[in-house]
Amino acid sequence: MYNDHFGLRELPFTITPDTSFFFANASHQDALNVLLVALRSGEGFIKVVGEVGTGKTLLCRRLLSALDPHEFETAYIPNPYLEPRTLLFAVADEIGAIYEGEPNQHQLLRILNRALVDAYADGRRVVLCLDEAQAMPTETLEALRLLSNLETERRKLLQVVLFGQPELDRRLEEPSIRQLKQRITFSCQVAPLKRADVEYYIAHRLHVAGYRGPRLFAKKALNAVYAASGGVPRLINILAHKSMMAAYGEGVHYVDARHVKLAAADTESTRGILAGGARKQARYAAALLAAFAASAGALLWGHWL
Repeated sequence: MYNDHFGLRELPFTITPDTSFFFANASHQDALNVLLVALRSGEGFIKVVGEVGTGKTLLCRRLLSALDPHEFETAYIPNPYLEPRTLLFAVADEIGAIYEGEPNQHQLLRILNRALVDAYADGRRVVLCLDEAQAMPTETLEALRLLSNLETERRKLLQVVLFGQPELDRRLEEPSIRQLKQRITFSCQVAPLKRADVEYYIAHRLHVAGYRGPRLFAKKALNAVYAASGGVPRLINILAHKSMMAAYGEGVHYVDARHVKLAAADTESTRGILAGGARKQARYAAALLAAFAASAGALLWGHWL
């Protein structure tokens, strides 16, 4: 790719949630602080809500890496769209609970209770993080509430952090799961980045990836990235990556607004925001395709050499 061209060790704008690239802007850092305090104080249910692409999964993984493994035992379920019994099996597997055969739901709860009591006796708190929680079936949410009933006289045996899109809030308004909503003691909101944050975010990811050169993204390019992405980190990553591809295809060592417009025209979620019309958009898309072709040609030429 363009790593050598820009003096990078690795790609800076992948959409894989890599905790080494975690950017502690006000919204994300506040949410992380609330989560750490709430978990250390023994709260049962905590909720984190944010729009698609705002960095909830990365925040979740950053939280898991920040918890002391001597104090906390963690379980992470990335896709909780599961039947109640399957969810209990998943939790049991994550925390290393031992069971034989195919226990029913009642037996699973007893097995989990024994495993949680053992962890408590060893001085460890068990934290369950559920990503995409808005997709959980109602019956599974109810099973999760029953699981949270497991407790000693002093504290909950299981702490649960729900990460979800805004639809999760609407789900929790349903009368059938109002008891679960009442148990949520802390809530966090993850917001898109502000314009100033976008500049620091891009500079941060470039620095982590090994960039040490002069300013790479011009001011107008940063304005264009913010305008097209709305400050959503996932879209910023996509636009920044494609912009750098376009610059690399032209053989230049800077990214300007034109490169961002090329990237926006080629991105489904931002198409048309900056291009201003179908004909102009088509020209941008064709130009980016040519830049990609030049990049691919350079890669193939290097391979043949």
